[in-house]
Amino acid sequence: MLNTYFDSEDNNRKPFELPGAKPHYNPDRPGQVNHIFLDLSLNIPNKSFQGTCTIRLTPVRRGITQLTLDAVKLQIESVLVDSVSQPYDYDGNQLIINLLNPTEERPINIAINYQAIQPQRGLYFVGPEEYYPHKPVQVWTQGEDEDSRFWFPCFDYPGQLATSEIRVKVPKYYLAISNGELIHTEEVGEEKIYHWLQKQVHPTYLMTLAVGDFAEMRDQWHDVPVLYYVQKGREEDGWRSMSKTPRMIDFFSQKFGYRYPFPKYAQVCVDDFIFGGMENTSTTLLTDRCLLDQRAAIDNRSTESLVAHELAHQWFGDLVVIKHWSHAWIKEGMASYSEVLWTEQEYGPDEAAYYLLGEARSYLEEDASRYRRPIVTHVYREAIELYDRHLYEKGACVYHIIRTVLGDELFYKAIHTFVNDNAHSTVETIDLLRAIDKATGYNLSFIFDQYVFRGGHPDLKIAYSWDGDSKLVKLTVTQTQAKDNEKELFDLKIPVGFGYLKHKDDTEKIKLKTYTFRLHEKEQTFYIPRKKKPDFISFDVGNNFLKTVELDYPLSELIAQLKYDPDPISRIYAAITIAKKGGLEAIDALSESLRTDRFWGVRFEVAKQLGKIQLTQAATALIKGLEDENAKVRRAVIEALGEIKTFQTYETVKEFLCRGDASYYTEASAARVLGGMVSGNLKEKEGEVIDVLRWILHERGGWNEVVRSGAIGGLSQLKTSPVAADLILEYTKPGVPQALRLSAIRALGAVSTGQTPDKLATILEQLEILSQEGFFLIQVAVANALGQMETPKAMGILQSLAEQTPDGRVRRLAEEAIENVRKNLGSDKAIKELREELDQMKQENQDLKSRVLKLETKGKK
Repeated sequence: MLNTYFDSEDNNRKPFELPGAKPHYNPDRPGQVNHIFLDLSLNIPNKSFQGTCTIRLTPVRRGITQLTLDAVKLQIESVLVDSVSQPYDYDGNQLIINLLNPTEERPINIAINYQAIQPQRGLYFVGPEEYYPHKPVQVWTQGEDEDSRFWFPCFDYPGQLATSEIRVKVPKYYLAISNGELIHTEEVGEEKIYHWLQKQVHPTYLMTLAVGDFAEMRDQWHDVPVLYYVQKGREEDGWRSMSKTPRMIDFFSQKFGYRYPFPKYAQVCVDDFIFGGMENTSTTLLTDRCLLDQRAAIDNRSTESLVAHELAHQWFGDLVVIKHWSHAWIKEGMASYSEVLWTEQEYGPDEAAYYLLGEARSYLEEDASRYRRPIVTHVYREAIELYDRHLYEKGACVYHIIRTVLGDELFYKAIHTFVNDNAHSTVETIDLLRAIDKATGYNLSFIFDQYVFRGGHPDLKIAYSWDGDSKLVKLTVTQTQAKDNEKELFDLKIPVGFGYLKHKDDTEKIKLKTYTFRLHEKEQTFYIPRKKKPDFISFDVGNNFLKTVELDYPLSELIAQLKYDPDPISRIYAAITIAKKGGLEAIDALSESLRTDRFWGVRFEVAKQLGKIQLTQAATALIKGLEDENAKVRRAVIEALGEIKTFQTYETVKEFLCRGDASYYTEASAARVLGGMVSGNLKEKEGEVIDVLRWILHERGGWNEVVRSGAIGGLSQLKTSPVAADLILEYTKPGVPQALRLSAIRALGAVSTGQTPDKLATILEQLEILSQEGFFLIQVAVANALGQMETPKAMGILQSLAEQTPDGRVRRLAEEAIENVRKNLGSDKAIKELREELDQMKQENQDLKSRVLKLETKGKK
């Protein structure tokens, strides 16, 4: 890979490399860190702590006279080397120790006495506040990417691995949980000392500490304790959310070919956590937002996937550690792919295939709307910028491609080799390639060159036709992403299946004749002799390669594909193409699929496609879909009905919302959709909708504020309503439950675009106040809101946020939001008004189109 690689395609994507980006490398290594010992005393009321960090270092060479450690905004009180005080310089970011005696080859012990008062990052104090008096008292850490330096001096990069121990003094009514084994506890008056020892080497970013009045729940996997920590009173939610962990440990131990490597596995659910989870060695921290109540568990598997993801990191990330952030896809891609593997194990291959499609779509959305980059790049401003959908979701898709090319047996043999050869050491991407070669003899550099070391993916258009006279299938495949640039062509071997039905009504008796074609040119046409015309075509059998597809097939073949193809993803692609063709025959085929398809994921996608047709006949089919037993399908039906804005669909959605549903998420979708229906002929319903959504806000509290957040989302679409704007503003105030408040903050951006200048000024004033709050999630929500606005004043607030935030993620989001506002302002107002008029005309023509179809139907009878 060239260090200066940039996406050369002429498109509307912003560059990944923002101004100030530069190549990053690990620093020069003065020696090997053998052990880190933190001896700390927490002063929780004052949000401070003091202690000693002792680092045992074996110098890499003689004659070193200076050591440079990372240490941000710490108060350094003394530095000793082998008990002898040393001179040092400290600028608030780095601690430079000027050694009195140059290093020999023997190890040295560096002891740094220091304290930290209200640290900005790294270690977080949580507790009751003026507007949130019931918030629990907790202390927790977050080291990834380079935040450990905010709570102890260290060589803060992943290339250094060491054993560690943490001894911490806390009030005796709190638990303190850390890495490894608890080797000693001691009560000293009103305080208690916990002493934890991590015997296996790991990097500084995986060192952790969590303190709080937790309930401890004990589980077991063989001889390994499995522990769950939650706020007292939430034990049932804890068991509901994490009880599959022992089975997951067993599963991943087998899949990765290496027994779970640490003395325990703990999961600690903490308040105000800034991520979903963090895979600290043997002690994962999770957001308490992942804890499910009984109703949330109906259609929420996100928690199960989160638990699987962080657990998989104990092998990929903690046992096998990346040498540099640029190779983080090795761990994050596998942890994300492990969600797919667990889904396959627990729920079957169809569920896994659909989950993988979701991963692919997530990456594709970022690639299309945000930026394109190689998965492996060391050009950035801050390492945390790499933690995006390319790293996680595209990384997962790449692992699946490797599995597809190798086959299951060789794939897992390669994974076993990689893990065993690199256990308790650091790796780069080349090490994965070497393990594959060692275990299987296959050189997969061509996959890595196309999907890892450069940006993008193939965009494929597939055209099919049948020549009955010659009995030839004609298949033309065009790589549309290449345009005139041959460097963007992909070279892949893709299987294509031709399906034949033995009996038209028996979906179990299907013969799929598969051919493999090498795609390596911009456009290729293949002629395949067949005795009989195929009933359907399945491109990329199993849908294993990351790509986009556009199908150019006759409607009859598409309908057969939707009905009979055994692959659910292929059926979904057929549904998408059928909906684009439109018409009564398309509605009939999609309606039948919504009623009868055996997999909920297909019914979910079919419902969305029916909504895009936007005709009364489609609405009739969708309304029947509200009886589906699967809550996610009902949710998709509701969202699809929102696309067909008629009095019938409006009343259906409103009644459904008022009646309620077993699923929080389905109710939330109904609330969101109802607000979006108020336009055109339904504009007169605005007051009624506001009343309904206000009632939802007053009456429908519950788990993570999902339903009330849906009501806020509905209000945000009433862009010309000052009443809706005022309601949203009310819920952005301190004291509102955090999840609901964050939703309201984000909603201010959407609702602002149609407000009067006075109301817009009020919204901007509130966002400016909110931007000054220090909490990470609040700042992200503010950036999101401002990025949706159409006023230059939003850019000023965003610029201030970018300059003042200490967090690189927020800085990048704010800068990208500035560009979004510029783009919004650049839109021609006349074009915008014309688009609104066109939308109005579409709505007025819906009834006419539906009547025409009814007449056509009567004519056929």
